[in-house]
Amino acid sequence: MASAKLASRASASTEGAAAGAAPPGPSRPRRRSFARAEQRAGAAFAVPGVALLLLFVIGPAVVSLVLAFTNARLISPTPPEFVGLENFQRAFGEDATFHKSLLNTFLFAAVVVPLQGGLGLVLALLVNQKLAGRNFFRTVFFLPVITSMVVVSLLWRFLYQEDGLINSALSMVTGGAWAGQAWLANPSTAMGAIVVMSVWQGVGFHMIIWLAGLQTIPEEIYEAGALDGTTPWQRFRYLTLPLLKPTFVFVLITITIAAMSLFVQVNIMTAGGPVGSTSTIVFQIVQKGFQQQQMGYGAALSLIFFCIVLALALVQRHLTRDRD
Repeated sequence: MASAKLASRASASTEGAAAGAAPPGPSRPRRRSFARAEQRAGAAFAVPGVALLLLFVIGPAVVSLVLAFTNARLISPTPPEFVGLENFQRAFGEDATFHKSLLNTFLFAAVVVPLQGGLGLVLALLVNQKLAGRNFFRTVFFLPVITSMVVVSLLWRFLYQEDGLINSALSMVTGGAWAGQAWLANPSTAMGAIVVMSVWQGVGFHMIIWLAGLQTIPEEIYEAGALDGTTPWQRFRYLTLPLLKPTFVFVLITITIAAMSLFVQVNIMTAGGPVGSTSTIVFQIVQKGFQQQQMGYGAALSLIFFCIVLALALVQRHLTRDRD
């Protein structure tokens, strides 16, 4: 009798456990259905972005790659023909204007990259101090960045005129001894004038990037350094700079790409002159492709430009990578 009772109790407990465990069974299909619904919703949200990427980035890039090997013109009754590497041979072998533009672009980048990056770091260190009115100075330094480059270029073009504010200020400082000159009309000063304007306009953006990097450094590190008796220069050299390395890489690559892409300032202030002293790669791409309607040749120049910028970015990333 006892064994029969134990068996019946065990059977009842087993049935109860089975009954208790039964509800979770149908929830698995529900979870899978919910996961599939989430995936469909995610795909639906991604479709517009992917479509825009295909339409405005990947599509034009593929078309430009194809056109680079043709003699296509913007408006022409004859269909484009495949010409192989003829456009690239013309660029590197025959087009002296492209050679000059290439040199101007590299010279501009070689000057602007260290100036803009270095001044941005100095300004970031200054406005990172606990001083009264630092938010005001942050705003003032950043204002040129949010101003349209077209407006800035027009403003500085007036400043650089022979009777502009810059010449007037120099004449006042020198007691009238300074003879005003048209900075943008002189081949020896035109590119330097554009460099000064570009550094002034863009340094505020990189100041903000440096400032963001500085504010990620814990204050305890500086306190520990001060307790060890380090000087402010030693703390900057051995604490701040190493901890800013990721920010340094980002700033270096972004400034280089922006400097190599110089166009708006040149187009508005000098139109590539005088005598080609301010012509750049991007300016030549626009001139050849749209002004002269040589779409095939312009596409070839844009492909060369892309390869140059990509190579520079990869080299910079390799040189600044972590070696530990």
